[in-house]
Amino acid sequence: MLGAHPTLLVSLYKGCSPILSAHSPAIMAFMAAPGYQPVYNPAIPFRNPIYGGLRSGMSVYIQGMIPHHVNRFSVNFSCGQFDGTDIAFHFNPRFDGRDTVVFNTFQSGSWGPEERKNDGIPFRKGGHFELVFLVNPGSFQVNVNGFPFYEYRHRIPLERVQCVHVAGDVTIQSLTVVGGGGGMATLPSFPTGGPAPGFPNMSLPVMGGPVYNPPVPYNGMMPGGMCSKKTVVVRGFVPVGAQRFHINFKVSSTNDIALHFNPRMNENTVVRNSQLRGSWGQEERKNPFNPFLPGQYFDISIRFGNQRYKIYVNGQNFCEYKHRFPAFHLIDSLEIAGNVVLSLVQC
Repeated sequence: MLGAHPTLLVSLYKGCSPILSAHSPAIMAFMAAPGYQPVYNPAIPFRNPIYGGLRSGMSVYIQGMIPHHVNRFSVNFSCGQFDGTDIAFHFNPRFDGRDTVVFNTFQSGSWGPEERKNDGIPFRKGGHFELVFLVNPGSFQVNVNGFPFYEYRHRIPLERVQCVHVAGDVTIQSLTVVGGGGGMATLPSFPTGGPAPGFPNMSLPVMGGPVYNPPVPYNGMMPGGMCSKKTVVVRGFVPVGAQRFHINFKVSSTNDIALHFNPRMNENTVVRNSQLRGSWGQEERKNPFNPFLPGQYFDISIRFGNQRYKIYVNGQNFCEYKHRFPAFHLIDSLEIAGNVVLSLVQC
């Protein structure tokens, strides 16, 4: 288990469309401006397309685990989806001898001068990790488990990057491309086998700007309130020893809680409820599975429908919650508190 603080992503978007193949020409136009492209449990090696190319303001989030037999793995920001293409950024942790991470660029058939980091390596055999690649105008900023790790200056124009390629001895729980600068987000891009069962299908506009590493508890306003087909995605990590945390969708004018989503690790359950006019309603506790385990990452997607909330965890349909406060436009506050570490909130 890693000792460093992990990260959590909260991202808002709205809208939906019927599911189509991620490579279908019919939806390529929607993917021209990258926004939110979740992929769950892909087979390695794996190539995730970035339609429209990479640009400043985008981020790539990778949650995964290092197997005990690891020798090395790599994350490549490639200029094509085939072997031998130029690689704008090669991120390569190596465990064959002294642990190190190598950074480089492959261009016109040749590797450039290596950059290396030999100290403070946060990857451990058998340990979970979260990698965040923040794309800046002059560099890639690499954060690992919530902490800055390395900055790599661009050697190839960002716009040439067409995919993220993961290879080697690593298990990937999820990989997400988050678009910057607004525009239409993409449908989920899934590996072989199609979309994860029950995961909502979306073509979604990016909303707001991210807030990095906010303190807990987090309180943020959502101007204009909620509406049908808007979705909140919460991505994070449950620390070892954690007992519970909650996500509340609130009405700031009355302090009503329209939805209280409350994983309780100490009770091995997830409670849903509403607090209206100062009183809690009937709890809902029936859960098909328990995805919230100490030392593990999670991905929550809460979608607002006309009659109910649809809640997904790690790409799987988790539960539904019928509205007890149907005035969506008055739900204008997001509160996250408890035993969880936040690194990014977008709302």
